[in-house]
Parts: sequence; C-alpha cells; structure tokens
Amino acid sequence: PTNYTRVSEFVIVGFPSLQPEYFVLVAWLFFFLYVTTAVGNLLLVVMFTLERSLHEPMYIIMVSLALSDIGFATVALPKLIARYWWNDGSLGFHTCFFQMHMIHYFGSLNSLILLTMALDRYLAICFPLRYPTMMTNQTMAGLTLFCWGIAHIFPGISTINFSLMPFCGPNKIIQAFCTTMSLKSLVCVDTSRQYSLAFAVAMFILYVPLAFIIFSYICIVISVFCCSPQGRMKTFSTCATQGCIISIYYIPRFFVYVTPFIPNLTMTPDKSIATTVFYSLFPPVINPFIYCLRTKEIKQIFRLESESNVQIFFTMISVEHRLLNRFIFFSER
Repeated sequence: PTNYTRVSEFVIVGFPSLQPEYFVLVAWLFFFLYVTTAVGNLLLVVMFTLERSLHEPMYIIMVSLALSDIGFATVALPKLIARYWWNDGSLGFHTCFFQMHMIHYFGSLNSLILLTMALDRYLAICFPLRYPTMMTNQTMAGLTLFCWGIAHIFPGISTINFSLMPFCGPNKIIQAFCTTMSLKSLVCVDTSRQYSLAFAVAMFILYVPLAFIIFSYICIVISVFCCSPQGRMKTFSTCATQGCIISIYYIPRFFVYVTPFIPNLTMTPDKSIATTVFYSLFPPVINPFIYCLRTKEIKQIFRLESESNVQIFFTMISVEHRLLNRFIFFSER
C-alpha cells in the first residue's frame, strides 16, 4: 500500500496462552537461565585468561562459544524477562530489528563455531602428527575472528530486506523475541520472495556446516577403529557429547523452519515458542558443563584448586586450635 501508518514500536507477546498468575514464575525462570548462562560462561572465559595451560586451539573455540552464548542471552532474555516481570514487552522499531539481526547473528555464529570445533577434532584425530603444525593458536584465532566477522553477512541480508518492508499493524509479535518468522506475518505486503531468500540463507548457514560436521564424525569413527579400546572409548565419549549438543542445536531448528512449507505439519504458537526457547537457551546453559567439566585439563584445575582450598581450611583450623590451647593454658595460670 502507498498510504499507511508506519509502526513505531513492536510488542513482544511471548506465550499467548500463558495465564497472568504464572508471569512472575516464568520471569524468575528466564532470569535464572540468564544468570546461569552468564556466570557459567564467564567463569570459562576468566579461567582461560588466567590459566596459561589452557591457551590451546580447542580452548580458544570454547571461549568463542562461551562469548557467543553470553551475547545471545544478553540480547534475547532481558526484554523477555521484562515482559513477564513488569508486563513491558514493547520494543522500538529499530531496536526490534537490531535484536532480530543479533539473534540470527549469534545463531549463525554458533553454527560456524561448531563447524570450527568439528574441524579441530577432525584434524586432531585423523592427522595427529600434522595437527600441531596445521592448527596453531594463531590459526585458530584467525578462524575465530573470521567466523565472528562473516556471521554478520547472512542475517544482515534478511534484516535489510525486512526493514525496508511496510509495517502498518498489528504490531504484536507472537514470539519470545524478534525474528524473521515472527515479523513476517506483520508486513503489509507479500513477503514470499523475501522469506524464501531468508529461508535459503538460514538453511545454508545451518546445514552446510552440519554436512561437514557429519562428514568429520564419520571420518573420526573410521579412524578410531585403529585405536586401542581405551582410546576408542575416550573418542566416542567426546563425539557423543558434542553430538548431543549438535542435535539439540540443529534438529529443533529444522522443524521450526520447515513447518510453514509442509501443509499437513502445523505447530501451535505456544509449541513453536517453546521449541524456539528450548533450542536457543538450553545449549548456552549446559555448554560450560559439557565442554569444560568433561575436559581433563579443566577438571584437573578444579581438583587442584579444591585440594588447595581444603589444605588452607585445615591449616587455619589447626592454627586456631593451637591458639585456643595457648589461650586456655595462660588463662589457667
């Protein structure tokens, strides 16, 4: 339309069927998820910065993933918490598009980080002798910076296309945050071409890395059959852990993206939002525990720190006990 009133702000609705008496409980849940994500991933970053023994390519990837998870949670959760805590779900027009771009940016970035992680494991297991020269700290840092830069390109295409579309109402977003799919239904004109382009870009950035991840794991499985049973079990344990996170990251996204293109496959708004929240927020919460607490070097650091703290504790108890005995001795005299 040529004449329309431009929308100046959007409103995050969240779960449309959620009753108001549960708003505070949901707000506390999202607040807990945010604090857990931020603290857990920040501990990993601080540990990597202070512990020189962790300055290796694999841990550079972990820190990159941790920073990405903190960034995503910071972009997505504060407004959702405000929506249920203070019933404040309003977002300015440009703020909504900024959130949309950053949410898709961190999603694309995580996909590229998982690709880099699979490449690192593939080289380490399939080419162990050449790995130290092929994957140095400088090489991994360069790959990481490249991922953080190029990840802006893919969501940027969708953000620019949709920001130029006319929005003339309604302005309520039936989703937990601003996304391409949630804004698509609010545009006043046909968006099939723009949405098809956004869908193609999303499928490319998600499933081209997934194809290489699957290929690398197949090569790893073939390679480990030549290892000892102990080495085989260790490798399979690592791959199973990463495979679980990768499955949580990719499979729900696939169903959410393809649902509009399959006539007989429908999802209620609440189920769609719950699926989006699950695959968006669950991996950042558990990533520090899975990728770090299962790592030998980090577990060793925790063990040494705990042993040191226990030793300091008992030393203090011993000193206090001796001082108390001396005090009693002089008091009796």
